[in-house]
Amino acid sequence: MTKKHKLWALIPPLPKEVLGPTASQLDAAGLEGIWSPQLYSAPFVPLAAMAMVTENVKLGTGIALAFSRSPLETACSAMDLDLINGGRTVLGLGPSIKHWNENWYGNTYGKPLKHLREAVTIIRDLINKGHSGDMGKVDTEYYTLDYSDFKTLTPPIRSDIPIYLPAVFEKSIETAGELADGLPGHPIWTAGWIKDEVEKNLKVGLDRVGKSRSDFDLQPWIFCAPNEDKKEAIEDARHTIAWYGCMAQYHRYYASIGFGDANLALQEAAKLNDAEALKAACPDEMVEAIAFVGPPSELRKRLAEMGDIADSFCLTVPFYGLSPEKSAHYSQKIAETFYG
Repeated sequence: MTKKHKLWALIPPLPKEVLGPTASQLDAAGLEGIWSPQLYSAPFVPLAAMAMVTENVKLGTGIALAFSRSPLETACSAMDLDLINGGRTVLGLGPSIKHWNENWYGNTYGKPLKHLREAVTIIRDLINKGHSGDMGKVDTEYYTLDYSDFKTLTPPIRSDIPIYLPAVFEKSIETAGELADGLPGHPIWTAGWIKDEVEKNLKVGLDRVGKSRSDFDLQPWIFCAPNEDKKEAIEDARHTIAWYGCMAQYHRYYASIGFGDANLALQEAAKLNDAEALKAACPDEMVEAIAFVGPPSELRKRLAEMGDIADSFCLTVPFYGLSPEKSAHYSQKIAETFYG
């Protein structure tokens, strides 16, 4: 990997005996950043813990659900985290899928891109001028708020915390280009999709606001299982690819990359709530197309081939269905393969 490409890692909530040393090691290895995801828990808590044992690495919410908390709570959480870590926060925000929002969190999903646009605008304003007392009222399709008497106790240490917006489809890519500082590419993206669809749609969004491509961070996320035994690597990654592959909301994407039938089969398997049935419905070809699986030399070559279309990468273990020991093994192998 060339030095021009910055590398990020992803760390979920972990016991302190694991979380602290892992974050410290990644910081010492010179990584650009660490993301913590929101799947079943909020990302701000583990990132605050990581702030106490790191000095240089950026700490990002990857990806915080944009609608599960109010814009004010999101903005204040980002400012608090930025205060704790000394200005290293990156705020990753996304709409996620409709089912999670409405069934798990009781949120209004609505038109997700319009909803996201409104949320991001309010959050940026709160970070920028929430300390001034000049916010006033907000009246949009999804938010009716009155900040006339709101004022933070002190100014934030930065009035412009970078915001990254994830994407799968074309319009969300455009939206990220227009509104955000970076785009963490969905880990289900293939290299072909990035080349064929991401570049041109990102340019549309950037051009809309006169933003330079050099001022934007395109960051594919990639599931990695470095292993000289490619068959074992495929099997170890299968559960993760199957878990994402069963989502009906992404059917058009899977169809476009040649796995529409697999997505339908995975949806049916998911209805059985049977992990083994889900894995059985996920073909090897789908795993190989999406995840980096196999010998380290092969994976380094695949990453290098994507170098011209990306600015940074987040390399992460395909964590679903893996034992803690196997996850730790692949974390070590990713470090040995890519971090130098």
